Amino acid sequence: MATSHNIDNKRYHSLIISIALFLSLIGALLAFTFYTSSLLERNTVLIDQTNQVANSAQAVIKDLFDLDSSYGEDTSSPHIQRVLERLEENTTLITSSINAIEQGGKITDIDGKSYNLPKINSQSQMQITAANEQWQLLEPKIQAYLKDADNIMVDSSDELTQAVEQAKTSSLLINDSLDQLTDEVFINAERQADTIRLIQILGVAAIFAYFLIFVFFFVRRLRDTDAEALAARRETQEIMETVNTGLFLLDKDLNIGQQHSRALNGIIGEERLSGENFADVLRGRISDKDLKTTRQFIEQLYNPRVKEKLVDSLNPLHKVMLHNASGEESTTSRFLDFKFSRVYEDKDIARILVNVNDVSDAVYLEQRLEKERSQNDMQIEMLTTILNVNPKIINEFINNTKVHIDKMNNILKNPGSSQFELEGKLNAIYREMHSLKGEASALKLHSFTKIASDAEDKLDALQNQGKLSGNNFLPLAVHLDDLLSLSNTIETLGERINQAAPKANSNAKPVSPVKTEPQPSIVQAQVADTAITNINFGGGSEVDLSDESDDEYLSYYQDFAKDIAVRQGKRIQFNGHNLAHINIPERLKQPIKEISIQLLRNAVVHGIESPEARQSAGKSAIGSIDLEMQRDNQSLIIALQDDGQGIDYEGIRNKLIAEGHFSHADASALTEGELLKTLFSSGFSTKEHADEDGGRGVGLDVIKALVKEHNGKLNVNTELGKMTRFIITLPAA
Repeated sequence: MATSHNIDNKRYHSLIISIALFLSLIGALLAFTFYTSSLLERNTVLIDQTNQVANSAQAVIKDLFDLDSSYGEDTSSPHIQRVLERLEENTTLITSSINAIEQGGKITDIDGKSYNLPKINSQSQMQITAANEQWQLLEPKIQAYLKDADNIMVDSSDELTQAVEQAKTSSLLINDSLDQLTDEVFINAERQADTIRLIQILGVAAIFAYFLIFVFFFVRRLRDTDAEALAARRETQEIMETVNTGLFLLDKDLNIGQQHSRALNGIIGEERLSGENFADVLRGRISDKDLKTTRQFIEQLYNPRVKEKLVDSLNPLHKVMLHNASGEESTTSRFLDFKFSRVYEDKDIARILVNVNDVSDAVYLEQRLEKERSQNDMQIEMLTTILNVNPKIINEFINNTKVHIDKMNNILKNPGSSQFELEGKLNAIYREMHSLKGEASALKLHSFTKIASDAEDKLDALQNQGKLSGNNFLPLAVHLDDLLSLSNTIETLGERINQAAPKANSNAKPVSPVKTEPQPSIVQAQVADTAITNINFGGGSEVDLSDESDDEYLSYYQDFAKDIAVRQGKRIQFNGHNLAHINIPERLKQPIKEISIQLLRNAVVHGIESPEARQSAGKSAIGSIDLEMQRDNQSLIIALQDDGQGIDYEGIRNKLIAEGHFSHADASALTEGELLKTLFSSGFSTKEHADEDGGRGVGLDVIKALVKEHNGKLNVNTELGKMTRFIITLPAA
């Protein structure tokens, strides 16, 4: 996105230049002032120096006259010595000063401070030259006198007389030249001072005038700029008040900008948003996990090394449900879609522009369409099942479903106060639901199986939570309603198909049951069985299944077993024996089917190994499962045998220790019979992870409950690494 950064730079470019010029003028004036001050100081020193030369010249002449009048006095007297010393100092001072003034040299005052004398003009040069000429006439005579002045052995009266005579002539000319020089220097200094004052006045006036122009021009410029900014702000405000989406800016600290669209308040459901922290606004309205992910997502948006398109695909706030402030899902909860875009200043990421839309209607429409699509898929699935499965099996499933649901409803209605009663209630419902799921899975009714599996997840959670209450069972009613609704849908579809199908010939003769000779079977091969229960049961009528073909029942169980094997990644060969050509009492028909389904599922999930494991053990990659049913005068026998891994008693023992059911010592003391009983207890499974086919510890519990209910007997024989055989005997009459 474009920003006003460059515009602001251009706006203040001329301002910066003008300020720089203003400061340059002030600097130039100050520099000129410093320079002229130095020049005036040098002129002042020059004036002082000319005065000093004049005074020194007067002192020299006075000292010469004093020495001349005192001639003959002892030269070693203090008076004579003081005069001679002063004469020598003034002579040297006059010589050096005249040379410095004439050449513009450097001098040092009596305080030791050095000064550079200015160059004098031609008129002043003539005066100092005249003075120097007279001094050049006088100075050698003084030096000649001073050479032997304090030597009493030498007569220096002539030299003194010559010096005095020359001083009388030269002193007037020297003083006159120096006075004119002083006047000339003073006049020149005054002229320079006037020029400096004029320039300073003009400079200050120019600076002041420039300042007034600067203020006038830029105040008007800023006024125009403010008017433009106000107009732009008004346009922005109109846009912000008009758009029906939520627009705002986020900084690195997730603070919302001071300006945002008016619609944002209604979309978010907050009155005040400007300056608020975005994370605080979302806290409690989305999950903590989504909030944390949002923080990380925005951090990545500020990372220039991460491409914006790539990070946009990770947006955690795409069609997210925003709950109301209390955190409860209600009619005020809506689906919002947040889109994030980078705002650049030059090449730097300055802000994140957030665009928020309320997409609740679109999401609800998608959900409704998805629900309708799921219902259509479910009806197609059911229709496929009805068309490919024997109608009698479908009718049995529908009737059994209603029976199971009625049982679960009755169990839910029964009060339970103690933990023992509630646990029994839970286990009973779990068994009914697992049996129902087994039949649905056998018919490939995956929608039905999914609902039952979801219910089992809740039941499993209740089993593991410890303390139970009556309210824990309330959510199960929803699953029962869904299952009953699906069952009614299957029944309705079946009735419509039956009405449209041609009527069967009512005069067709029933097929007599096929008589077969007794064959060696896995039932007869039973050895070393372990009895779990042995409850007597009597009575009941019999039903003749001779009108069902053996292939139909074989296909029913075979398809069921192979479907499970595919999901578990295993390969099996199913063999069925006498699955239809026996007379089964009506009361045992459904229990036998449920027991067979649970035995088959257990054999595929727990018994048969993976192809790789079987080959490693020297077995065929394809596991073998044999299911046989036999009937005599007193009993009906169901036998299932697999050539799988057998029951691992040590594995059961270790699982009991790992889950904390027994200590290591107590578990080591358990017999194989006790370990086997544990395997048949509700909620215990040797499978590590539960899935659609097993792992919740319910299948064998269902078998045990059905055997008890019908006064049957259950025997188990196993050999580790080779096989497992279940033989269930139910009283036939």
